[in-house]
Amino acid sequence: MGVESKLGNLGILTTTIEKAVNWARANACWPLGFGLACCAIEFMSTQASHYDLARFGMELVRGSPRQSDLIIVSGRLTRKMAPVLRRLYDQMPEPKYIIAMGDCAACGGVFNNYAIVQGVDEIVPVDVYVAGCPPRPEALIDGILKLQEKIRRSRPLREAREEASKVHA
Repeated sequence: MGVESKLGNLGILTTTIEKAVNWARANACWPLGFGLACCAIEFMSTQASHYDLARFGMELVRGSPRQSDLIIVSGRLTRKMAPVLRRLYDQMPEPKYIIAMGDCAACGGVFNNYAIVQGVDEIVPVDVYVAGCPPRPEALIDGILKLQEKIRRSRPLREAREEASKVHA
């Protein structure tokens, strides 16, 4: 009465190594906690039991950039914190991804002054933008799903092969 009796013998799985690697990368992103303002509260509530990011393989919010492959920048980034964000980004292993959570992280929000960076993409490359002030946990989950889809579509082995052929040419 198990799964085998209903589905038959499922002993063979066919896929490419690239698809298997991308599936593992997409479903095991470990975010670095980088909460800067009110959006961080929404990020914390997304981690809590009601929304439960563990369903998406993100149950471990790391405190070290060397153990993370995703930074969720939640809130306004000041010019004083910008070098810290860049240093954390540089310390992360490849592949690394960035989600800009909230209007302040995406474009500076209502803070159009000298002290606030007008978009995190001035400092680090952003993969997914999550709109809202502050964005609801559902919006962050949607952004995470978009990032996972982007990771699944990536071609890391083909890109590495093409880079190697350019170097040797």
